Amino acid sequence: MMMMGDLFRWRRRTLLSLLFTSTLGSFTSARPEPISKNPAHSLMPRSSNETFPYRDASLCIDDRVDDLLHRMTIEEKAGQLFHLQMQMGPNGTLDLGNVTARRNSSENMIGEKLMTHFNLVGDVTDVRVAAEWYNRIQERALQTRLGIPITLSSDPRHAFTENIGTGFAANQFSQWPESLGLAALRDAEIVQKFAEIAREEYMAIGIRTALHPQIDLVTEPRWARIGNTMGEDANLTSELVVAYLKGFQGEELGTHSVSTITKHFPGGGPMENGEDSHLTYGKNQTYPGHNLEYHLIPFKAAIAAGARQIMPYYSRPIGTEYDEVGFSFNKGIITDLLRGELGFEGIVCSDWGLITDTVIAGQDMPARAWGVEYLSELQRAAMVLNAGVDQFGGEQRPELIVELVNTGVIPEERLDVSVRRLLREKFTLGLFDNPFVDVEAAVQVVGNPYFRRIGNETQRKAYTLLTNNDDTLPLESDSTTKYYVEGIEASHLEARNISLVSTPEEADLALIRLQAPYEPRPGGFEKNYHAGSLEYNATEKVRQAAIYSAVPTIVDIYLDRPAAIPEIAESAKVLLANFGAGPDAFLDVIFGVDGAQPQGKLPFDLPRSMAAVEASKEDVPFDTENPVFRFGHGLRYAEAC
Repeated sequence: MMMMGDLFRWRRRTLLSLLFTSTLGSFTSARPEPISKNPAHSLMPRSSNETFPYRDASLCIDDRVDDLLHRMTIEEKAGQLFHLQMQMGPNGTLDLGNVTARRNSSENMIGEKLMTHFNLVGDVTDVRVAAEWYNRIQERALQTRLGIPITLSSDPRHAFTENIGTGFAANQFSQWPESLGLAALRDAEIVQKFAEIAREEYMAIGIRTALHPQIDLVTEPRWARIGNTMGEDANLTSELVVAYLKGFQGEELGTHSVSTITKHFPGGGPMENGEDSHLTYGKNQTYPGHNLEYHLIPFKAAIAAGARQIMPYYSRPIGTEYDEVGFSFNKGIITDLLRGELGFEGIVCSDWGLITDTVIAGQDMPARAWGVEYLSELQRAAMVLNAGVDQFGGEQRPELIVELVNTGVIPEERLDVSVRRLLREKFTLGLFDNPFVDVEAAVQVVGNPYFRRIGNETQRKAYTLLTNNDDTLPLESDSTTKYYVEGIEASHLEARNISLVSTPEEADLALIRLQAPYEPRPGGFEKNYHAGSLEYNATEKVRQAAIYSAVPTIVDIYLDRPAAIPEIAESAKVLLANFGAGPDAFLDVIFGVDGAQPQGKLPFDLPRSMAAVEASKEDVPFDTENPVFRFGHGLRYAEAC
């Protein structure tokens, strides 16, 4: 992160002195009086714990963790075990909650539920406001009895996506292709550079945990979560995840780092019929090829490279030696496989919403307790803890944990195991000693011209050229050429003096930007998941064919998952694939602006038909019959198709 300078250090000391007054005296290991049943009624100013050893930065982290853990009540420990969404209130204020949306206030979550791990929800449209909001939530956390700071996390924020379940639009951050685009470049150095830049931008506004990388393997091309993966090949994904982790965390985790949550263990790719386990009809993960080991390869590489946190997926395994219950409920998967066989010693955070039924985007969403739907909420919570999971994602039910301990179902010592891991991460990141961000520095860091330039260049490089008949690309800029255009706002073309016509028949060339095929689903949440057929329907095929027959056409398709489009490969003059790129990146590539040209290679096969996909095995890579384009295909302008 940028050097803060003497001014920031003075400002930080001033802010800290206003928040609490240091008290003189020797260190003590005496345990404070326990808080009442309603923790909010027993908050004490942080000055009362200023001299406790866990506040002493000169002590080793293990001693500080031991001291703090010794002082915590069951309620305070339970609060650490939850990782929930949090959003900003108007103008960076603390969110007051929304009863209709079933959203508790920030005050409730921090001051009453004593939670300290939150996932930032919503786009960052104003860096200053976001940084000021972050400092406000830290100020509130430091007023609790023990003053445990907030750890703020985020889904991906650097690409062109707006799926509330998987990521957010880049907005003020530098803009890059999706992880698939990084994989298309086959360049670990670029992946590490991306991660380093994303780390700087995250840290500038207080985000210290990344809810990524996603290293599921694309062995089932219909799955809706492919866009954030690194493709179909386990070895390529393994190489790139090592660079990804190094970029976010550094050589080892420290005050300069963003911790990462590598997901979704043991690999979420082999979904039955390609459906997704957010949804009741997609709860099964199947292994007809008995190929679980292939999906573990990237996780083994991540663990060896120092992965700090891992997230299991929702699914229940079908056709393996393990119990057919969701992975976070599955002791064989978490304790025996992940911790025992693979030797992972870090934090395991469940995926979101395993315990409590809820409503998301107006859609009723049952708890994703697949295989144990019959259990009560209390029983589900106990089963997750007994499986070896440390933290409940997307939940705010600490009272369940308190009840489990008070009734003797779960020993307090079991909580200590997980709380120790979670506290150690906070201390290692330096949050106890420097919880605030410099707002002015954040404004300078996030989306600065250098970061944006590198991201924009990478978008262009990641383009993958599938066909280039008659060496059509790059185009020459010619004001007399008439273009028919779909999928691009006219302003982008007008700014380049491109002449537009309203029908293909009037045009000399057509420029068509497409989304990969999918079958629309209902529901406020469910509709965000592109699933179903990888072919365009008959009506759309006929519509497109009329364009291709009327005028030479350059097609740019956004591959958030593989597409079965042999008709486009055969009929279009040029076929390009992108993995998250804006219209200006597309225009720069086709016109070769400043030497821009596609350098990507496919990170997965493109199947020939849905029949080929349906005949393949969900857990086996590269097994669709006679794909149109194979993994690794990608042309340069100097090459023939």
